[in-house]
Amino acid sequence: MEKLLTEHNKLVQFVPDHFFRFLYKKLPWEIKCLGLRGPRGTGKTTLLLQYARFELKNSKEHLYISMDHPYFFDNNLFDFADEFYKAGGKTLLIDEIHRYQDWSRALKYLYDAYPDMRIIFTSSSALDIFRGEADLSRRVSVFDLPGLSFREYLQLQHDVSFPSWPLEEILADPVAISAKITQKIRPLAYFDDYLQYGYFPFSTEYPQELYSQQLYRVIEATLLQDLSFIQHFSIENVQKIQKLLAVLAETAPFEPNISKLAERLGMSRDTIKEYLFLLGKGKILNLLSRKGKGVSVLQKPDKIYLENTNYAFALKERPDVGNLRETFFLNQLSNAGYPLYYPGKSVDFTLEDGTSFEIGGTGKKASKTPADYTVKDDIISGFGRTIPLYLFGFLY
Repeated sequence: MEKLLTEHNKLVQFVPDHFFRFLYKKLPWEIKCLGLRGPRGTGKTTLLLQYARFELKNSKEHLYISMDHPYFFDNNLFDFADEFYKAGGKTLLIDEIHRYQDWSRALKYLYDAYPDMRIIFTSSSALDIFRGEADLSRRVSVFDLPGLSFREYLQLQHDVSFPSWPLEEILADPVAISAKITQKIRPLAYFDDYLQYGYFPFSTEYPQELYSQQLYRVIEATLLQDLSFIQHFSIENVQKIQKLLAVLAETAPFEPNISKLAERLGMSRDTIKEYLFLLGKGKILNLLSRKGKGVSVLQKPDKIYLENTNYAFALKERPDVGNLRETFFLNQLSNAGYPLYYPGKSVDFTLEDGTSFEIGGTGKKASKTPADYTVKDDIISGFGRTIPLYLFGFLY
């Protein structure tokens, strides 16, 4: 355990103090068992280490560990937790819990065996915490950490801070909110870079020409490690999913014809639907369905998008600008907790309450669409029910 204590102290010493993800101040850190789930590269580990450095401080009582550490190749989590608790441990921060083979039973055991010790853990977005072998529904509170919003990107990359605005305020008065933003920056000067390079916090670590390569690694690791580890897939399964993703990347967003996809890829229809579902859970795709339908393992989504616009640039040489606009809008609203639905042919998206949106460029005419709101790219300020696209990047 001494080696893990030493590594904890080294890691927290170098954790950044100039930028915190939006969830940092929203999480109920004080609860008994807290889970943080999200795609690779969104900053889950950094969030844990920041909490350890700035709130907990004493590594003898509060310790960060990672389940991919070589220590756990030969040592089990149960024995380690018992040793840590007997030494005065109060908070155990467990990174990548899904890498531990018996993760659900381990969490249940730690929760029940040590009633005065807190457990805070991270996991892949593909992990269904509540469908493990043990019943965790009454024990664990789980929060999702998506990639950066446009607002967070401006703060991280350009040191310009703004509050977030709820959707209701953006829809009610986009002119006033646009004015507050344009008093400090010219948002459109940064928007295209965000769409291509700004979704993941690690964009600050790589020059733009190498960023796409890192995105490939994120996707590959999600398939080869997260999905295959959680779903117990073989390499053959992963290769089939990679083949499906390559086809989807060329055409997304689109309304899928499962039979044609199955014929083209030499897979069954049920296999295609299962893989689409898993790519959605792994936050590589966004699957859109009609209201009341939902998306399950054996249901066909009504429309398929890549999860974020950065993936579009990484997987396709010249993404269609219209597709990028819709992908950004869907991504930012979904991440902020506003689920969208596929309404059919008349408009692009609808909210739970039926509010509808049409997404387009400066030439899109609000009078020509039945949508409640027209969302336009390449405009600075809204007017009436026309709203600038970039404003939806300030939701979280």
